Amino acid sequence: MRSATDTGPGAAYAILVRDAAAGDRDAMERLLMRAQEVAYRFSLLICGHPEDAEDVMQDALLKTYQHVSRISDPDAFRTWLYTTVRNACLMKRRRRVGEPAHMVSIEQGARSADGGFAELDVADSARGPEQQLQDSWAGQRLQSALQSLPRAYRAVIVMREIEGLTTREVAEITGLSEANVKQRLHRARVMLRHKLEPS
Repeated sequence: MRSATDTGPGAAYAILVRDAAAGDRDAMERLLMRAQEVAYRFSLLICGHPEDAEDVMQDALLKTYQHVSRISDPDAFRTWLYTTVRNACLMKRRRRVGEPAHMVSIEQGARSADGGFAELDVADSARGPEQQLQDSWAGQRLQSALQSLPRAYRAVIVMREIEGLTTREVAEITGLSEANVKQRLHRARVMLRHKLEPS
């Protein structure tokens, strides 16, 4: 049997989904840990509010746990997860009036009860490209530039460039055509380039 770490992200998820659906508790735990990391990171960027991101992540984990045995296409789990998170963020956004005034930086943390900032504890099983960028000054500039993009462009570029989804997967998640995804991705890259150019 192949190990989930020996394959690409989509195949790794598919293996975990199949094993978890068959009753493997260890596979379920590993699936939930991976889903937690992705769901929180993506929902924080899309929802814009740490409280909403936490709620959305919990909802995604609960749905994963409840529905894993009913997922008909384990190879499409990533698309299902991102769609679940995106839809939950849209529902949260409809409940709020207007766009958030600012985004919470993962580096800065979330506001704590005493008015200070508390560290965000985001599980990370591997040092991905986004973590490498966040560890450097360039990463902080990129994070700031990403947060300044309009939500629709930010979602597309995050899914495609940071999360590594295919254009087809991004199209399925957003409900856009592949051509529209490519167009938004191009515009997002242009906007990012302008924001990252030295003054």
